[in-house]
Amino acid sequence: MNPLQDATPRPPKYADLEASVILPKQRASPASSLTSLPYRRSNPSLHKLFESTSSLAGSRPSSGTATPTPASAPPAALSPGSRQNGTGTPSSLQPGVSDEYRILIQRAFVPHVAVVADVETETMIRGKGIEGGLLQLLRPFGETVPGKITIRDSIGASKSHADFGIRFVGAHLGSGLASLPATARNSLEDPSRTSHTSMRPRSIGGNVAQVEEVVDRHLQYFEFNAHTAASGIPGEPHTLAPEANSSPFYTLYLRRLLSGLPLVPHETFAHPVASVIAVSSRNPNPTEEFRRLYAKQREGELRPPPWVDNEYLRYYVLVHEEETGDIAKSNQVFDQMKRHFGLNCHLLRLKSQQCIPSDDDSVRLPTCEWMSSAEELAEIQQRETADDITDPTPYIPESDITAIRTFVRELVAQSIVPQMERHVATWNEQVLARRRGISGRFMSLSKRWTPFGSSRNSSSPALGSSNTNYDSLQGFYRPDAPEAIMRKLADYSFMLRDWKLALSTYDILRTDFNNDKAWRHYAGAAEMAALSALMSTGPLTSKTRTENIDTWIEAASYSYTDRDRSAAPYYALRTLALSLELLRLRGASAADDAARWASRILEMGLVGPVGNALFTERVAACYAIRKGVGAHRMGSRLRKAAFFAVLAAEAWFRLGKSLQAEKCLDVAMGLYGARGGYDDGVVKIPFAQMREFIEELRQQILGLRMSIRGLESEEGAEEEVEESVVVEETETLDKSPRMHRRSLIGAVAPATDLAGLTPGLEREREEEKKADHFE
Repeated sequence: MNPLQDATPRPPKYADLEASVILPKQRASPASSLTSLPYRRSNPSLHKLFESTSSLAGSRPSSGTATPTPASAPPAALSPGSRQNGTGTPSSLQPGVSDEYRILIQRAFVPHVAVVADVETETMIRGKGIEGGLLQLLRPFGETVPGKITIRDSIGASKSHADFGIRFVGAHLGSGLASLPATARNSLEDPSRTSHTSMRPRSIGGNVAQVEEVVDRHLQYFEFNAHTAASGIPGEPHTLAPEANSSPFYTLYLRRLLSGLPLVPHETFAHPVASVIAVSSRNPNPTEEFRRLYAKQREGELRPPPWVDNEYLRYYVLVHEEETGDIAKSNQVFDQMKRHFGLNCHLLRLKSQQCIPSDDDSVRLPTCEWMSSAEELAEIQQRETADDITDPTPYIPESDITAIRTFVRELVAQSIVPQMERHVATWNEQVLARRRGISGRFMSLSKRWTPFGSSRNSSSPALGSSNTNYDSLQGFYRPDAPEAIMRKLADYSFMLRDWKLALSTYDILRTDFNNDKAWRHYAGAAEMAALSALMSTGPLTSKTRTENIDTWIEAASYSYTDRDRSAAPYYALRTLALSLELLRLRGASAADDAARWASRILEMGLVGPVGNALFTERVAACYAIRKGVGAHRMGSRLRKAAFFAVLAAEAWFRLGKSLQAEKCLDVAMGLYGARGGYDDGVVKIPFAQMREFIEELRQQILGLRMSIRGLESEEGAEEEVEESVVVEETETLDKSPRMHRRSLIGAVAPATDLAGLTPGLEREREEEKKADHFE
């Protein structure tokens, strides 16, 4: 019998704090404390924005004094199923490993639908209290389509998905342009295109600094509200393990990283798959207005950049006003629309009157889950500076919600998905099948080594050579080029979750882009080839993962970060972050690879301080999957996981986030206990230096938490104080680190010296005792 299994864990022993610690009490002026507060306490408007991260999984941390939970009984040596050898599938996950991030990736890469409406429709929607018009009204309902959507893959097999969605975007596609070569920007910035090439922050993502700021604001809000809770005693110790649950702030980081995908030439995920053209029934000539808006998108100021295919689906919507409109006339106009434009039409019936929360059928407009980081920052700043603290989110009638959901489902199930399936079948037969054949491979070789490939459409004088379709000066392929069509085929297959067809197409494209020296296109194809292989539910051998997937990830990250090739660190971060999460789902054998790519993010400096702490946590979570085999846990990485959890705690402490630091330190203590067991109830940490470092860090984190609590507890003090920091009478702290209700008052910086106070105070007490004895 293993004695570690029968041992009853007792609370760990820490440094001797039995005697009271006497510290100087410092008080800052009320003005300085109020200016340092990032948020107002009772603001329901802000709470709605931060509700996704305001409640952490598990109970609150406990200053590192949580009793570590012993690990479950170790499996027998060489037990069947103990190792998956990297062949595990997302449908056969290990216990404690969540499929959350695979679902997040599926929901991130979805079809984009542009929205354009006439003046009457926009006026009516704004009259309902929705300042963003029709786009703001439709966006939340497109993120998850009601019901299941059935999709047919390239071999004719059908599969239903309950989490399928689309992304409604503005009709000004130029507002989502990302960084391009200077020549490409100059070619777009002509006077006739100024109206839609202006950058709009709500339409574009891809800015890592903005993602860091958004997550930091959520962290500030959570820490502020947690420290100003009514109870000053820490809650029950939590047993959060990195492999069981992930931080909601890390989930938010990934979601904002994937929100608002930029409109770029090397991938077509942000290119519109369809467009919704809406006209109000109050318009005197709706049919003519539909044609005018269509021409505006085709040739007018709403036309897309030259690398975007303008031949996408148009969906015509007649907006009927329930209170003042004539339904008979609207039905007559709708019949005319179907005769002119076909079956891609819909009659949307909405109420025009503004709804207030006290109405019987009023429902709050849902919040967009996939807003870009710039948009969320603007919303936070707007609500912070507003005088009104009430929630400004508009309310709409329940009948409008039912009508919009019906419209969205009909748009997706009857128009967008069938149209994408037809395009995939056509391009697969006409373009990809020829490229796979012997003649296609011969043409690829001839294009690389001989001038035989000049028969392809390459008459543009701006091309770098006569045997390539790549415009090296502008940095893109034209939409009718075979490479551009194949890239769209691969992206459509990825969005329709046909991973096998997507992988084979991306793999062919890598060779073509490499031959053309289109480095950003090459990096994009390598990135999506790796993600397609990892998203597939089929098993992966270690050889396939090493020879193919690791090679693709390495090539994509290098090409994205190399200044002579792409210089696109955002896409390198996206590649590594998504790859490590998908590798982590493959089981213990892939855990080392996942941790290696997470460490690569830190080594390359792709993230800021907040991202550095979050991805350090992910390194620990990756190593924690490998728990070892047998009674001796051979092959485990729990000690490495604990080490990186300690590093994450130190990173959070340096950022002033005491609760996150305490959580990571508790996780580290639990991992050390699972790896080394317990010695008389105390966690066995292998090295004395590590024990000293953890104890010192725990003291510093405790001092930081006490400092923050002390500053906030004195906000309502009525005593008169000076503008500068004044040292007052001493304050005696409670001897128990878990039971004190008051703490060090002053700046955060003195808390870092708390660990070194105890030895000096002990020596002082010994001298006082000797003096009393001689007296």
